[in-house]
Amino acid sequence: MSVYSLNGRKALVTGANTGIGQAIAVSLAREGASVVCAGRRACDETVGTITQAGGNASSLLVDFADPMAGQGLFDGEGYDILVNNAGIIRRADAVEFSEADWDDVMDVNLKALFFTTQAFAKSVFASGGKGAVVNVASLLSFQGGIRVPSYTASKHGVAGLTKLLANEWAAKGINVNAVAPGYVDTNNTEALRADPERNRAILDRIPAGRWGAPEDIAGPVAYLCSPAAAYIHGAVLNVDGGWLAR
Repeated sequence: MSVYSLNGRKALVTGANTGIGQAIAVSLAREGASVVCAGRRACDETVGTITQAGGNASSLLVDFADPMAGQGLFDGEGYDILVNNAGIIRRADAVEFSEADWDDVMDVNLKALFFTTQAFAKSVFASGGKGAVVNVASLLSFQGGIRVPSYTASKHGVAGLTKLLANEWAAKGINVNAVAPGYVDTNNTEALRADPERNRAILDRIPAGRWGAPEDIAGPVAYLCSPAAAYIHGAVLNVDGGWLAR
């Protein structure tokens, strides 16, 4: 069996109905995992893409606007992979940013991520098995950005939690890592791509000369879930076309 194979594994991918989450779910299934695609909207398109290619997938409605929505998802279900991709963004100048926009983003991007991962780990430990967690961080886990204060704070938190959980769980059989996508062509970046000046400024900084595609993120996630990454713990892998290198 290939060291990259996910045959016999069972994965939950959050926010799998579109964009990066959808690409991750398809990639994990391609490597042999059985994938449960979770989202606040039905993931029928993702499931259809996987099953039509001969993979195994199902859809699960979960709204992580409730930070405790992940409780009870894992017990006795045989999951050994969790990809925390679900996330939202709110844009406004810091001086005008509302408490509601702060709380909404932090609840989904950070609080729900932690408590969902906690529930996953409890299940893995109870079964005596091993597991892999991959969190979707961001370039804004390392930089400030502009007009996205709660998003930046949440993604800095994701990077920190990734390292903390790796410290606690590496010796107990769970690998915890993260990917930090650069500027990717998704719904979250539509406003940036629609602004000619911002779009050009972003492209001028990316050595690869293009926006990322969701599939560019999916391959590294599949790798971090695989036996090939068995000795990787607490890493935050930049997948950014070289943005942070410039």
